[in-house]
Amino acid sequence: MTTGPTGTTETAAQTLLRGLVDDAGLFPPTALPMAQAVERHRSDRIVAHPMLTHRFLCPAHRWDELRQRLTDIGWPGGRGRPAGGGDADTAEHGERMDVGLILAPEAGVAGRLPDPDPRIRVTHCEIPADAADIRGAADLLRRGEIGGRVRTVYFEPKRGPGWLDAVAVLAGARPLGAKVRCGGVRADLFPSIPELDDFIAACRDNDVPFKATAGLHHAARYTDPKTRFTHHGYLNLLLAAAVAADGGGSAEVRSVLAERDAEALAQGIIRLDPTAAARARELFVGYGSCSTGDPVRDAGRLGLLGSWEI
Repeated sequence: MTTGPTGTTETAAQTLLRGLVDDAGLFPPTALPMAQAVERHRSDRIVAHPMLTHRFLCPAHRWDELRQRLTDIGWPGGRGRPAGGGDADTAEHGERMDVGLILAPEAGVAGRLPDPDPRIRVTHCEIPADAADIRGAADLLRRGEIGGRVRTVYFEPKRGPGWLDAVAVLAGARPLGAKVRCGGVRADLFPSIPELDDFIAACRDNDVPFKATAGLHHAARYTDPKTRFTHHGYLNLLLAAAVAADGGGSAEVRSVLAERDAEALAQGIIRLDPTAAARARELFVGYGSCSTGDPVRDAGRLGLLGSWEI
């Protein structure tokens, strides 16, 4: 058992699952309209399930759309912002939201952000970039030449020859981290088990925290009967991170990533030492899911939620 943020004891499974899932409801395949995505996010915040980070992932080009939606719903009766209301009024009365901002590659590694809004706290940025650009950003951060509003940035290197060089250049550059894409709308967006193992090992060896995105719709590895795409499971990735962080070798990590039996993965997690679970989450900090309900339901069915069961 470990002690959670509220002072209560937690199981190893709860340590692994706490604050794991970012809200990626705007993204495929769910791709909710902004109004529906924000409404779902507000409902999730009310329920406040511990598995959810309650961070809303938003592409930078939809920033103004998000701001307008918060203005529309942030006041009693959905009336929008009162006439003459300034930023202080908005900050006091309006909708509050933690947002992870998804930047396009052309935004630049220094993270050119949209105009600030007092109702929105940008917790981190995520951006695709190559190794050379990431090296430049890491050097600027070390010299204190970038930071400001957002210092936590997760860089997503494109898979291919030399792609893990982008992880190596982040060594010693915390709070900068890496991001791995685990799926998408095309088969080529799903990394192989060896690629995912190599990425996890590179992050571990260079002490680089990583996030994941896309494709992690359920707890265990499975093949979607409609698309025929084989998806990685979020429990596969969590347990693989725990094995790697505890010094496990490539064969052991790949075996975990290949496991399709959700019950077997759950038992592996239940048997974890709480310290190993905490190290795993220092390495694998979370992932974005277009569904905020499926991950929780899967964990509940597998008996991993304990006192969090609703």
